[in-house]
Amino acid sequence: MAQEKQILFERDELLRAVNRMAHEIVEQTASPSELVLIGIRSRGVHLARRLARKVEEIAKITPSVGVIDVTPYRDDRARELDSRAVGAFEIPVEVDEKTVVLIDDVIFRGRTIRAAMEAVARMGQAKRILVAALVDRGARELPIRADIVGKNIDAGAGRRVNVMLEESDGVDQITVSDW
Repeated sequence: MAQEKQILFERDELLRAVNRMAHEIVEQTASPSELVLIGIRSRGVHLARRLARKVEEIAKITPSVGVIDVTPYRDDRARELDSRAVGAFEIPVEVDEKTVVLIDDVIFRGRTIRAAMEAVARMGQAKRILVAALVDRGARELPIRADIVGKNIDAGAGRRVNVMLEESDGVDQITVSDW
């Protein structure tokens, strides 16, 4: 059976969504100089860097950008919280008294964001944590939502949202397909 694929965003729509998200980040941050963007491995990292460039254009400040791998903090996978957890930040940032924006490509069940929040809490005490997702596909298992969203969709349980970015995939595109 052929897999049905629907294109949600092409390059231009994706760039507009990132631009709009950057404006929302600046609007929701009391002091842009206290802003820290943390990209969740892997495509969230590319989005964090794009958003940082846009925030710099808008607010004329360069936000700190961190990179995190939340695998050691996942509650839906077998794990031992050991020294790997401390090294979850591939590029660590100072979070104390900062507005932290956790950035991911897709928010689905909420478990990745929960894990990222735990990692940030172990790094220090943020003044505020916001969640930014390029796509919010709904169907949460945990009561976690994105504060800043590029596109809300209802993909359904049997569908997969694929975010492709130029930096990792050679194209900017968002598609939905059958599992």
